[in-house]
Amino acid sequence: MPGTPQSFLAGLAAEVQDGPVGRSEFVFLHGLTFDRRHWHPVLDELRAGGEEHRTLALDLPGHGGSPRWPAYQLRDVTEAVHRAAVEAGFGRPVVVGHSIGGVLATLYAATHPAAGVVNIDQPLLAGPFAEMLRRNEQVLRSEDCLRVWDELISTMGVEQLAPAARELVASADTPRQDLLLGYWSELMTASPSDLTTKREEDLRAISAAGLPYLHVSGRQVPPGYRAWQKRALPEAGIAVVPSHSHFPHLTHPAELAALISRLPGAR
Repeated sequence: MPGTPQSFLAGLAAEVQDGPVGRSEFVFLHGLTFDRRHWHPVLDELRAGGEEHRTLALDLPGHGGSPRWPAYQLRDVTEAVHRAAVEAGFGRPVVVGHSIGGVLATLYAATHPAAGVVNIDQPLLAGPFAEMLRRNEQVLRSEDCLRVWDELISTMGVEQLAPAARELVASADTPRQDLLLGYWSELMTASPSDLTTKREEDLRAISAAGLPYLHVSGRQVPPGYRAWQKRALPEAGIAVVPSHSHFPHLTHPAELAALISRLPGAR
């Protein structure tokens, strides 16, 4: 297993790979219902590159070995991640997040010292996805709630993954009603315009701090989204790692490791 297992950091289950002081610091945040094991292929590739990076892979609240919370407001989760990074001795990490972890990585860099963001396959314009959740809110609050998750994951291109990666997704996926309702609560309660305004404010804060921001997608990014991101954060970059799935970090871990380690904020 990658890294040195740590029981808990600031209440969150974590794996830490320490390195020399002054080396790059990376915090890895997984997607909704998954856990820190999703980063093992990328962490293996980072170590294979021969550089002694300092890495921290966390189980988000309610996931993996981390305890459940009564609610999962994204700002509160971001604060917990920051406390864990501080406890690990990280000062200005590059924050790498997949799916909803990409939103959390963005929030982290907008509100705490950071060296950059790598957002893996998480568009920040909620739009149609938030509308879908609101249409299905009654189902999500019922005993049939996981039907929404099953329909969603069927669109993520899991069938495109190699057998080992498919097994990792299956074994690390623990959908529960409290997670879906908690982590999606902002999407179901805030208006589309408010959601857009919040994400624009986050990106502008990152721009004002002069931080590098890389959006990594497994598919071509629509021109409209590219233009919106560029307006909010002119310095942002977009990299397409063709995987035809929601998991480019599992289909191309070596390419992801290279992109992460080459980010201008990495040392």
